[in-house]
Amino acid sequence: MNIYVGNLAYSVGDDQLSNMFSKFGTVSSARVVQDQFSGRSKGFGFVEMESEEDAKRAIAELDNQEFDGRAIKVNEARPKEERSERRGPPRSGGGQGRGPGGGAGGGRRDGGGEGFRGGRGGGDRDRNDRGGRNYR
Repeated sequence: MNIYVGNLAYSVGDDQLSNMFSKFGTVSSARVVQDQFSGRSKGFGFVEMESEEDAKRAIAELDNQEFDGRAIKVNEARPKEERSERRGPPRSGGGQGRGPGGGAGGGRRDGGGEGFRGGRGGGDRDRNDRGGRNYR
């Protein structure tokens, strides 16, 4: 059975997680999830136990218990959901121009913000565009 363990202290590693659950039965694997860029713990992990009975006992006894200064959350892990490549709502382009000669808005590099040579925001940037400032 796969078990989710949340609210872990950032200092907890795979070995500590495995040791905590080994008191209840055989642990097949224990992994603290880490940020792919920084390598730091995300504060949660997963434990796989061979026996479903041992796993349920571990969940019952460890849920809301203090571990390394934090009350951990322990429950049966849900199946991993499929995610699309892009998360969140679609991003929009720039905003409307302000005043004569261009505007402030947007925030997209590829078309938002102040337009080159005034006008309203949006449009494509090119090599003559100097960071959104209006040059005539």
